[in-house]
Amino acid sequence: MKIIFVYPSLSDASFNTEGKPILFNQTHRGLCCLSAVCRKEGFNDIGLIDLRLLRGWEEFRGRVEREKPDVAGITVMSPDYEYAVKCIDIIKEASPGTKTVAGGMHPTIRTEEMAGNKNVDHIITGEGETAFVELVKQIEKGKAPERIIKGELADVDKIPFEDRELFDFLEKPYEFFLPPPFVTVLASRGCPYYCKFCAPGSKLLHGNRTRRRSVDSVIGELKELHRQYGFRSLQFWDDCFGVDRNWVMEFCDKYKKEGFRQPFICLMRADIICRNPDMMKKLRKAGLVMALIGFETGNERMLKFVNKGTTLKQHLKATKICKRLGIKIWAMHMFGLPTETNEEARDTARIIKKIKPYRSSTAFFTPFPGSFFYEYCKENNLSLIGDHDAVAIFPEDDTPKIKNIDYNFMRKLATDSKNLPLRSKVRIRIERIFAPGAPVGKDMICA
Repeated sequence: MKIIFVYPSLSDASFNTEGKPILFNQTHRGLCCLSAVCRKEGFNDIGLIDLRLLRGWEEFRGRVEREKPDVAGITVMSPDYEYAVKCIDIIKEASPGTKTVAGGMHPTIRTEEMAGNKNVDHIITGEGETAFVELVKQIEKGKAPERIIKGELADVDKIPFEDRELFDFLEKPYEFFLPPPFVTVLASRGCPYYCKFCAPGSKLLHGNRTRRRSVDSVIGELKELHRQYGFRSLQFWDDCFGVDRNWVMEFCDKYKKEGFRQPFICLMRADIICRNPDMMKKLRKAGLVMALIGFETGNERMLKFVNKGTTLKQHLKATKICKRLGIKIWAMHMFGLPTETNEEARDTARIIKKIKPYRSSTAFFTPFPGSFFYEYCKENNLSLIGDHDAVAIFPEDDTPKIKNIDYNFMRKLATDSKNLPLRSKVRIRIERIFAPGAPVGKDMICA
């Protein structure tokens, strides 16, 4: 059985990006996990078509015609829906015998829409590790599986380590103080919170609670990554790394005990930082150098409206804790939320300047399908974008997202409130050598 995975992520990049910056230089965790599971089950003829590295659609068609896979697995995010559908249609034209399988967030939250494309042979909703392998086995035996398959929540400790070799590059660090080689690791799946700009779609994919890998499993993966790549810095991509205090404390002890000294960054919540200053101190001693914190807004009414579950008092207290410990803050805020007034947006700009984060990441609210706010904007006739529009979320993008928002005003606020670090000579030199987000080929990996 020949399996080809397709990564159609052109909403964040474009064709012909080899050697050029790619936003966050992302691989795809889901595809890497599927590849690892398939290899564990004995399916070793596995490849990847990453649209970002192709010159255009004709090259994609040529790849499919040459390889004629038995199964093509396509991951679909809502902004990439149109690209994914075009991939599926071309696959069926170039290799009619190939079974197409769509999975990921969009097929999970918009199953009927995905099923409306006759060229999609199978759809897997939710997590797909178990379902995809079983589907491939059924196809291999010549059986006719169900078209729509509900995936099972995986036992995260039983999934083999991600097959990072599926992508022909390592991810790049976002900051100059994080030395390459750089890797990212996922220690858990799911989030227990219900922010309206994210939930409930995230719950449909990963369930209502956090499923965390054992500390030993994570340490084992880090050992393997160090053996393979000699990584010198890392990021944990968990939705909220500090949600399980006992797990974090155990991890810090074992990380140091195993001799790891590599600096790392992770996503945290302000309320968790406030409740656990001793945990933050332990994380700092273990190697935490930056916390990415979703403050979202600087206005109390808006915090309650988005159901964040934190307060401005906690935001400021968390800032003090991190700064006292020497942990850099990457502050994430949004402008242009539904019902937000210009004065409330000014509150966000003010608190960014008060927090004085090492890096400020400001975004425009976008009503993504699957979220509470998507339905809110639809019910109140606020949305200005379609279900699949590949719109950027950053202030540099000129596309208005919802009605009743003064985007010129918001854009100026977002730009003025950014508190970017000074570009030192060292930073400039590193940026010249490693363009931010540019792929690192395996021949560039150093110990």
